[in-house]
Amino acid sequence: MEAEVETRLRALEERIATLESLLAERQAPDPTPAAAPPAPVPASAPPTPWPSRPSAPRPAPALREPLDLEQLLGGRLLAWVGGIAVVLAAVFFLVMAVHNGWIDETARVVLAFLGSTILLSVGVWLYERRGRTQAALAAVAAALAALYASTTAATAVYGLVSPGVGLVLAGLVGVAGTAIAVRWGSPVVAGVGLVGALLGPVLVDAGTSWTSLAFMAVALVSTVAVLVWKRWDWLAAAAYLVSAPQAAHWIDHERHVHIGASLAVIALFWIVFVVAALGYEARVPTSKLRISSALLLLVNAVVTAAAGWAVLDADGNHQGATAWVLAVAAAHVLLFALSRRRGISPEVGILVAGEGAALAAVGLALALHGTALVAGWSVAGIVVAWAARRGGDRRGYVAAAIYLALATGQAVIVEAPPQALAYGLDSVWGATTSLLLVTAAWLALARLLPADLREEGQIAQSIAAALVVYLGSVLVVELAGADGSTTQSSQLALSAFWAVLGFAALVVGLVRDARPLRIAGFALLGLAVGKVFLVDLAALESAWRVASFLALGLLLLAGAFAYQRARSGTRPRA
Repeated sequence: MEAEVETRLRALEERIATLESLLAERQAPDPTPAAAPPAPVPASAPPTPWPSRPSAPRPAPALREPLDLEQLLGGRLLAWVGGIAVVLAAVFFLVMAVHNGWIDETARVVLAFLGSTILLSVGVWLYERRGRTQAALAAVAAALAALYASTTAATAVYGLVSPGVGLVLAGLVGVAGTAIAVRWGSPVVAGVGLVGALLGPVLVDAGTSWTSLAFMAVALVSTVAVLVWKRWDWLAAAAYLVSAPQAAHWIDHERHVHIGASLAVIALFWIVFVVAALGYEARVPTSKLRISSALLLLVNAVVTAAAGWAVLDADGNHQGATAWVLAVAAAHVLLFALSRRRGISPEVGILVAGEGAALAAVGLALALHGTALVAGWSVAGIVVAWAARRGGDRRGYVAAAIYLALATGQAVIVEAPPQALAYGLDSVWGATTSLLLVTAAWLALARLLPADLREEGQIAQSIAAALVVYLGSVLVVELAGADGSTTQSSQLALSAFWAVLGFAALVVGLVRDARPLRIAGFALLGLAVGKVFLVDLAALESAWRVASFLALGLLLLAGAFAYQRARSGTRPRA
């Protein structure tokens, strides 16, 4: 019996040991890594109206090391101060040699070129063979500057070579500097080489010849290509500041003889810098608007439109000058459409569209006058608002409001000026048409605004209502006998119009329980009170003054009675 129990216990222990070993194997970590679960498939997002180029993931920015003053002084400052000192030493030597008559002009220039070339070679050798040090960069930059100075001395100072040969020498220096800058990725060397090349026509005193223009154009295109390739956006501003005055000087010199060529140069100049700004944006995409690109596009648009207009207007072609501004505006609108398909930031596209809208407004002001200008601005505002509604970008409503504000100013200040409330209108048809056009435009804008911009729509409707009241006011004065001079009857009619209209708006607002109408009624009654007490009291004769105050008093009492009765719901006590 005991033997049987022991046998069963032993068998049970063996089973337990087997189970424990199996459990241990299952709980042990698997040496092979588990496959990552598949990423969830994102829900399909609605397509955006602004396609953007997918950008490669950027590595996390490295932590900046604390500034080491010793490294700054020894690694950078000494090198660059030394390079500047070398250039100044060469200049001072040449000045001293000239003053003492040691060497002639040819020897001076040859020594300057030879020394600059040796310094350039030493800098390149140090950078390539002895480590990429700041001293080598400073030596190369100083050598390039010295080579440009030597070229200037050979051409503009001593006249040893012609300006054409000087441009070739400056071009070779620029090519060498650009090649070194691109190979080393050095913005400093690029700045010296490329900006020096752009200044080549000035340095060699090439004047306003076609050769100097062609040279600057080649240097400018090369600069834009390098800034887009290497993503050095600061080169755009430097190139613009250096090349724009030269182009303006050439255009001012040639516009009397070659006006077509002058306009072509202005257009090409605009295209080059548009490529510079948008090319950089395409190379370095971002969702935000860069200040550098925005300023370049804005200045480029203004300068291009103004330069072309000035050239044509000075030639007596006023219609052509206006057409030029409108053409630049149309070019910006086309550029806006193209930017939407090139993966460029939507902010840049909006900026370009805004520039086109602003230039179009200026062009309309130059092309049209009077009621036609009001109609042009009003139509442009409605078209922009419609495009904003179709495109889903609400900033277009701001541009539309600006257009309508310009149209309103033209209508109220020029076509129906405020003095018409005293002396009548110069042109009843023009004033009436202008005010009706801009009123309809504000109402159309209110209809085009989306439902969640209800307050903005109410503001647009309020402006339209104010314009209707203003139109009625000037017509009342005109119909009451004002014809270039103020009359007693016209001023009494104006006070009565405001008072009656305010009373009617107050009553309708009370009946319909419409607070905006009640506020408008109070405003008109207040306007009538101010006019009666401040204007009529001093300007009207006794009988007209009595009639004015009596009519106003009765209307105010009636308005107060109607308001108190409607708001209290009970009859007033005796």
